[in-house]
Amino acid sequence: MFESLSERLGGVFDRLRGRGALNEADVREAMREVRVALLEADVALPVVRTFIDKVTEKAVGQSVLKSITPGQQVVKIVNDALVEMLGSEASDLELAVTPPAIIMMVGLQGSGKTTTTAKIAKRLTEKDRKKVLMASLDVNRPAAQEQLAILGEQTGVSTLPIVAGQQPVDIAKRAMQAAKLQGYDVLILDTAGRLHVDAQLMAEMKAVADVSSPAETLLVVDSLTGQDAVNVAKNFSEQVPLTGVILTRMDGDARGGAALSMRAVTGKPIKFVGTGEKLDGLDVFHPERVAGRILGMGDVVSLVERAAETIQQDEAEALAAKMAKGQFDMNDLRAQLQQMQRMGGLGALAGMLPGMKKLQGAASGMDDRILVRMDAIISSMTKKERTKPELLQAKRKIRIANGSGTTVQEVNKLLKMHQEMSTAMKKIRKMGGIKGLGALFGKGGGGLGGLLGGGGLPGMPGAGAAGGGMPNLPPGFENLLKKK
Repeated sequence: MFESLSERLGGVFDRLRGRGALNEADVREAMREVRVALLEADVALPVVRTFIDKVTEKAVGQSVLKSITPGQQVVKIVNDALVEMLGSEASDLELAVTPPAIIMMVGLQGSGKTTTTAKIAKRLTEKDRKKVLMASLDVNRPAAQEQLAILGEQTGVSTLPIVAGQQPVDIAKRAMQAAKLQGYDVLILDTAGRLHVDAQLMAEMKAVADVSSPAETLLVVDSLTGQDAVNVAKNFSEQVPLTGVILTRMDGDARGGAALSMRAVTGKPIKFVGTGEKLDGLDVFHPERVAGRILGMGDVVSLVERAAETIQQDEAEALAAKMAKGQFDMNDLRAQLQQMQRMGGLGALAGMLPGMKKLQGAASGMDDRILVRMDAIISSMTKKERTKPELLQAKRKIRIANGSGTTVQEVNKLLKMHQEMSTAMKKIRKMGGIKGLGALFGKGGGGLGGLLGGGGLPGMPGAGAAGGGMPNLPPGFENLLKKK
């Protein structure tokens, strides 16, 4: 989402870092460029003014201009100001009330409210072990209540039975009674989507809030609405006491202004972000991590957390045992490719890694197709060939290419990538385990660095632009891995 903003800011800060010394004119010129970049990203004008004034005041101070690395100091000031603008720290749901804790979902038509309701219910059920009931109060949109019922079946979360003709306030009362009698921990009320100028529906929303006294009132906003998202937030906050915001379609191509403006305009935290249509596509919003990604610093912590959530324990243990012996065959490579898909694909991973931001656009547009093609190549091999790739001579490669709908060149690229990763695994063994992980990520071309930067991906144009893989592991990453 923040790709264009990140590129613009990256260019500004690269020029600052390239100068040995800075004067006040240099800083002010850079801040003018930052102002333009933020406005082009659809950040609200009052928010931009406040942000630039605050950053400029700190950046032109003597402690910055006289420091050994003034460019780096300015970047740090911008980073800190971005974190503050986004909300300083993550904010989770406040459900420490007498059960059932009621969550009321509000928002415009088409903002993704019903799907987000199911995502939150799934998260509370699976991660927090809560007993959740969902109830649709949307009697205006055709089949809205049926949609929530279907999502309930998909997530394994209970939904309130539909009673034809019942009005929203009465549905809310019935849902509250059912939640109390059946011992539910959380009740989520999915209200009707509305236009923020629709007085009747706004009055209906207020009536539901008065009846239910929700512990959380969450505004669901589509990130693609840009500047208008600010007006939406203002209108809703004037009608009901919001406790938080959820931004949907954060994996889209919006310019990011809604996310950067929302906290400053509403005064309420962004609690979650939707990152896809799948029902597990809901992430906690971490301001410091988002700021890091905007400024090209990566988000290694989120990457490790995502790996911990998606990793298959038995697969990991089996691979660790083989790594200890210096073994890595095509079955292991396939398992790693599937792991990448579970973690969101190459584009998502590239956006979280320091120094890989420029490759995110290239990777995100084609990662699914590439990973599928690579999996098809491995599937076209026999069991023996997967175990012993050295058997793959010319005739076998032609057969595999024909069977997978690819070319011999693509088969060769995959085999080269496997060989590089296998070599990296042996280095890990020789270098004593965790210390050898730098080899997997470094110039050897194996692992994700080799995939994105070393020209090993079948079908990816412009390979080699990164010039030899990922940077070495950032400070603290080894400690994170040790804890796992």
